[in-house]
Amino acid sequence: MPFQKNHKYRWESNQDKTLDKTPICFKGWEGQKEKLKAVPDWQERLRDFVDRLIVENLPKND
Repeated sequence: MPFQKNHKYRWESNQDKTLDKTPICFKGWEGQKEKLKAVPDWQERLRDFVDRLIVENLPKND
């Protein structure tokens, strides 16, 4: 049974930015996936880390 649009109990994001429709995927070391899932709020923290990684590695315009 499909959900109705604008249903009053629908899930709403608490994020400022919208998520991309396609995921970022990479292969980690053995055991990393299970350990990562045990970290509280790991997805949001990983998104923040990726943003910092991008900013730190952008070429500087001198």
